Amino acid sequence: MLLAIDIGNTNITLGVFQGDKLMATWRISTGVHRMPDEYAVMLLNLLHHRGIDIVEVKEGAISCVVPPLLSTFNELFRKYFDIKPLVVGPGVKTGIRIRTDNPRDVGADLIANAAGALSLYKGPIIVVGLGTATAIVTVTREGDYLGGAIAPGIGIAAEALFTRTAALPRVDLVRPKRAIGANTLAAMQSGIIFGYAGLIDGIVTRIQAELEEKATVVATGGYSSIIAKETTTVDKVNPNLTLIGIKVIHDMNRE
Repeated sequence: MLLAIDIGNTNITLGVFQGDKLMATWRISTGVHRMPDEYAVMLLNLLHHRGIDIVEVKEGAISCVVPPLLSTFNELFRKYFDIKPLVVGPGVKTGIRIRTDNPRDVGADLIANAAGALSLYKGPIIVVGLGTATAIVTVTREGDYLGGAIAPGIGIAAEALFTRTAALPRVDLVRPKRAIGANTLAAMQSGIIFGYAGLIDGIVTRIQAELEEKATVVATGGYSSIIAKETTTVDKVNPNLTLIGIKVIHDMNRE
């Protein structure tokens, strides 16, 4: 079995693959001050709950955009699984050619998203990542990562309304019944949910025009199931795209 871990700024997503089948996934909050043993307690309990024996986990792979946690999870793999995990980053085969001005600046999660999307769908592909940030990236059918657009994430935007205003409350990110909110909560939900759907449609439409050919648009990330259905441009929703991409990259680098 392969244990794939995507370490993001807000959440850590974990998945166990048996062959090509994704057997189980979990999402936990990111805490840069947690020790390897603390993460191990959570992880071992999650595995046990799904009936997965720790000795069955023979391989590991990590995508990480929180540098302090990379050593934490490397130690976790070494101490509890006796594994040296693959880390998505420079020097690792990904099947993706990064054609940006500064290739080393591209996040490991974005590369994993691109690799996962290219393995599942015909290119060109626009991947809409709805996580801590809203990252919209473009990959050609040949596997060239061209770049894209990055905006504040939905959660960040919602939290900013609460923390930076005196009267607006914290709001659940659920679809409002109407665009015209009859109360403050409904109005905030309309602005956030429908507003981000419009943001995605607007940027994707511009990217499609620049590509001059129809791209498959795939949404992923924690908020993808909420937002994608409100858009007119998203073709596919795959919340596990990053984990799939980590596995694809892991398999490319097997000795």
